Amino acid sequence: MRRVPEFESDAEAEAFLENDLSDLDVSHFKPVDFAAARKAAQVDLRVPESLLAAVKLRAEARGMSHGRSIRELIERDVARNAPEPALADAASVRDEAVGYPAEGQGRAW
Repeated sequence: MRRVPEFESDAEAEAFLENDLSDLDVSHFKPVDFAAARKAAQVDLRVPESLLAAVKLRAEARGMSHGRSIRELIERDVARNAPEPALADAASVRDEAVGYPAEGQGRAW
């Protein structure tokens, strides 16, 4: 398997992506979550120190901030516990909860 090379320019990267990538070794890739929506609201939450420590350890193991980890847990819970009609499309519930535009509605930012 071949590894992803280092690129000197965007043009080099684009040319590389035009090739067959089926033999590409992606075992060293890490998932990345891009939070694009603006976060205008703030929550002040008091929790036991042991819970916060556990959340921080879990977030660190996943390579993210503990704030982002908490936000992700809230997003999942909102999507999972949405009203029945919205359960068919949990992603739209999550997206609405975090401020992403509905599909076909363009960008809100």
